[in-house]
Amino acid sequence: MVLELKLRKIGNSVGIVLPKEALAHLKAGEGDTVTLSEQQGGFNMTAQNPEFAKTMAVFEDLSRRYRNTLAELAK
Repeated sequence: MVLELKLRKIGNSVGIVLPKEALAHLKAGEGDTVTLSEQQGGFNMTAQNPEFAKTMAVFEDLSRRYRNTLAELAK
């Protein structure tokens, strides 16, 4: 699917409006979070996965607490 989207001024920011087809493809709706990640040659947009976000929060907490240990293991 290739969609041409127009950038629009929203307050002091610039945003895009996603058509219904794109929202259906992302399985996302109003109020959901999407993630835009840089890929080789472009970007990838995915709907935020709440389970993944929870897992990443646990990882970030552990990596902060065990920062020194992880640094020593990496040597």
